[in-house]
Amino acid sequence: MKTEQIVMSRKFGVTLVLTGAMLWGISGTVAQYLFQQQGFSPEWLVVIRLLLSGIILLAVAYRKEKQNIWGIWKNTKERLSLILFGILGMLAVQYTYFAAIKHGNAATATILQYLAPVLITCYVAIRLKRLPMLKELLAVVLALLGTFLLVTHGSINSLSISGLALFWGLASAVALAFYTLHPHKLLAKWGAAIVVGWAMLIGGIGFSFVHPPWRLEGQWSMSSTLAVMFIVLFGTLIAFYCYLESLKYLSAPETSLLACVEPVSAAVLSVIWLQIPFGLTDWLGTLCILITIAILSLGGHKETAKTN
Repeated sequence: MKTEQIVMSRKFGVTLVLTGAMLWGISGTVAQYLFQQQGFSPEWLVVIRLLLSGIILLAVAYRKEKQNIWGIWKNTKERLSLILFGILGMLAVQYTYFAAIKHGNAATATILQYLAPVLITCYVAIRLKRLPMLKELLAVVLALLGTFLLVTHGSINSLSISGLALFWGLASAVALAFYTLHPHKLLAKWGAAIVVGWAMLIGGIGFSFVHPPWRLEGQWSMSSTLAVMFIVLFGTLIAFYCYLESLKYLSAPETSLLACVEPVSAAVLSVIWLQIPFGLTDWLGTLCILITIAILSLGGHKETAKTN
């Protein structure tokens, strides 16, 4: 019976991370539509999605947990960890990703973000004070090759995307690595609803000092309104909750492997809907990075678990 429960838990975790990743990929393409065709800015979209999603998620958590949602603030160590996660995890991973989309496109931004498993692997190696294994060195080489193909189209003399798109894409990979590794202890004790809800609200309030949510912009229409609602509800609230909840059932490397459906969904939707040019070298670069994720994820969860 215990084995059956473990299998069911893992299946549930897989379902959660796949759902979250696909919603992320779709919402990234929707965000590109808002930025490049409707005149919205990453700053406004980030602050409004964090505030609204945080408030909604905490309201849902309150109905179930009641006053327990305030308990996370009582312990100084947990309070500082939550604030750190809200700013350097939740806010950082969203803003860097949207900024990469703004200066490039959803497909490339999402694929660059998924260099995060390489950073996670390097962190684990340093934390455990050991040299990288052969498979890890191979993964790093493939990741570098994939990135090179994506940003240069195979030509060493020029970039196929802007320098800002490359910078924000790599920054989003750093943010996603932190976002994946940091909140394990908080999630184990308080659950995803409370942790994600507070992190979103913290990130939204903090970023409000940079870009107030009432500073409206963009071309408002039925399509743009529906796009904003989709990003807030499905691409933020449900997606982030599913991803972090899956970490209760799966390890960080396993979630990284399964979440690779996000760059694929973002790339396919961008090509079909927004007609973004995506050539052979782009697909080869994407394949290299997806293979990297697979290599690093297979058999790597035990080591990661030791660092938490």
